[in-house]
Amino acid sequence: MPEDVQKSVTISEEDAGKRLDQVLARRLDVSRARVQQLIAQEKVLVNNSAGKASLKLRGDETVRILGPATRPPLRAVAEEIPLKILYEDADLAIVNKPAGMMVHAGAGASEDARNRGTLVNALLHHFARLSGVGGDLRPGIVHRLDKETSGLIVVAKNDEAHRRLGEQFSRREVKKEYIALVHGWLKKDSGTISAAISRDRVRRIRMTTRQPGGREAVSHYQVLQRIESPYGKFTLVQVQIDTGRTHQIRVHLSSIGHPVVGDTLYGAPGELRPRRECGRTAPTISLHRNFLHAAHLELAHPSSGKKIDLSAPLPEELKAFQTALESAAGTAADQP
Repeated sequence: MPEDVQKSVTISEEDAGKRLDQVLARRLDVSRARVQQLIAQEKVLVNNSAGKASLKLRGDETVRILGPATRPPLRAVAEEIPLKILYEDADLAIVNKPAGMMVHAGAGASEDARNRGTLVNALLHHFARLSGVGGDLRPGIVHRLDKETSGLIVVAKNDEAHRRLGEQFSRREVKKEYIALVHGWLKKDSGTISAAISRDRVRRIRMTTRQPGGREAVSHYQVLQRIESPYGKFTLVQVQIDTGRTHQIRVHLSSIGHPVVGDTLYGAPGELRPRRECGRTAPTISLHRNFLHAAHLELAHPSSGKKIDLSAPLPEELKAFQTALESAAGTAADQP
């Protein structure tokens, strides 16, 4: 095979009459959009001629792929998006991020998506200057929150502040507390989950504690309230994390059999239906986000060293969901 040919595919009779992009997507096990991108960049040859996505195949062609599609580097762009800024000075800002907002675009984002609606884009519009330590895609970002997690996130406005804040996170000097509602009643009123986290080898969008070789992760929880409802038992917990691994709280709570409400990726149901013994007086309810909120952040100011201590109350949608559970039946307050 010539050096410039990355892959060669022989079209069979069973593919006769089908579109080129359709067949290649199946044969290469990639998205149709990715195939069309390859074709648009003239990296697909059909019998040595440039292919077209809509080309109807005869069933005897040889298709050669000349290399991967090239993508322009992503760069965050300013967007006028409302922000709840709880603290701001020349060095940093602390923002209350809503659920549904990505902190920054991922490396796999397409040019069409162009990271629209991200926290970074909003920050670029609101602030004249942000730290460049994180690069063009993540200016000012010292730490992250999952897309469907709301709450406090600190942003660096200059490189020196970014480095000093980053050192605090690395030394585990930043106090981060979250509020979560989980399925079931935790056996203990408080405890520590210490389980290494790694990426799931089968479902790459998930993390797991069930594989060797993961990164150390430690989460401490304290039960705030136990709720018994027609939809089952739930526990409201406060969680403090020593480390900041991807999906850490969600993975840890799921690993002990108590997934976060709304977190279908880690085992929570998409809808809550009343138990049969409760009859059908209660409606089916759902929460279209994770019941996980970064409620408290405590750190030292990167320049003055003065303590910054901020809290953010539960968003209205989480308060409303909790109220719906409590009003549907009684609450078993604080005691199992």
